[in-house]
Amino acid sequence: MPGGASAAQGLLVPSGHGRTLRSPAQQVTFKVTGEHSRAASSFEVVVPPGFDVGAHVHSRSEELFYVLDGELDVLAFEPRVRTPDGWEDWESPGGQRTVRATPGTVIVVPPGCPHAFANRTGTAAKMFFQSSPPPDHERYFEELLALIDAEGSPHPSAIAELRARYDIEQLTPLRHD
Repeated sequence: MPGGASAAQGLLVPSGHGRTLRSPAQQVTFKVTGEHSRAASSFEVVVPPGFDVGAHVHSRSEELFYVLDGELDVLAFEPRVRTPDGWEDWESPGGQRTVRATPGTVIVVPPGCPHAFANRTGTAAKMFFQSSPPPDHERYFEELLALIDAEGSPHPSAIAELRARYDIEQLTPLRHD
């Protein structure tokens, strides 16, 4: 295996460790990267109040979200109608709607499934996030947070161009306070 793990030795990342990227929109700590795993990249993500990743879909990536602290509104289904302004009121043909995910909630998103999360509470939320295959999401986070740092609220076309390069079809806008 490349990097710090091998067949004879695994990788241990203690609590509070990992490379952390901070922006006004999110804080992302890289726990396991493509350097250490062929299966998935893993992150700890702090989602501040007012952040909405926007509904989006990946053609080849699979994702897993595990809420550690706080609450997030989430969806992981194909809606009857994809409305471009927001996903809060989406409903699946079977009647599934967005839910408020609390600590211990797991969301698994297969390729091709629209999904989103937003923090509509007054306190930060924290989640464990895993994306497969690596290292696309690592590079995406690096570029996204740099773009937000540089421009504050980047133009939606800049976000769309970035996401298109990383297998992310944006369905509704990314928003952050």
